[in-house]
Amino acid sequence: MALAIPAGDGSAGPGGGVELVVAITVWGRLNSANVQKVIWTLRELDLPYAHVPLGGAFGGLDAPAFRAMNPNGKVPTIRDDGLVVWESHAIVRYLAGRYGAGELWPSAPVERAVADQWTDWTATTFRPAWLGLFWLLVRTPQSQHDPVAIARGLAHCHSALEILDQRLQQVPYLGGERLTYADVVAGVAMFRWVSMKVEREELPGLAAWYGRLQERPPFVAAVCLPYADLVGRLDY
Repeated sequence: MALAIPAGDGSAGPGGGVELVVAITVWGRLNSANVQKVIWTLRELDLPYAHVPLGGAFGGLDAPAFRAMNPNGKVPTIRDDGLVVWESHAIVRYLAGRYGAGELWPSAPVERAVADQWTDWTATTFRPAWLGLFWLLVRTPQSQHDPVAIARGLAHCHSALEILDQRLQQVPYLGGERLTYADVVAGVAMFRWVSMKVEREELPGLAAWYGRLQERPPFVAAVCLPYADLVGRLDY
């Protein structure tokens, strides 16, 4: 069953009631980091949407109707006015480009190139590092923990975070002076990073950035969610 979500926090529209014109549907489980990127983007842009729980405990990834939309059988997947898009970074870019021009989507090609650079770096370098550690430390049952692999994963993660920190000591956001889709795809990792039981280096630029993200209600609502049901779970 789809759950219709108002734009933003559901505040009243001009007529006094909640405005709920749903054009976008999102399939996925809300404790998926990739789904959280999409939900954060939707909330950041104040776009109403319908959410269909799918994957993990909800199942449904192999349902023929879903596979017809996304042959990979993975979440997130969205449909917007008949257009189906999958792959989280593609979805975030699409939403930012269509609905967030001048906001999440920089208008100037030079500024957009910088946002693209950090978005692609997140996909190729940062996400594999932090997610690899998350799987080793959180998703893997404690009885199967490999201290050597965890130490190696932590070093890999710190290496990527130091690159982020260098950038964020120069500018408040990855794209420059304002939040862009680059911050969304990278920032979704931060709640899990700070809540993992690891020794963390002092990285002032990263800490200040995370503080700025925490001041944004869309980030808190979409990303700062419990993930207890993922602990020790390798099956979804």
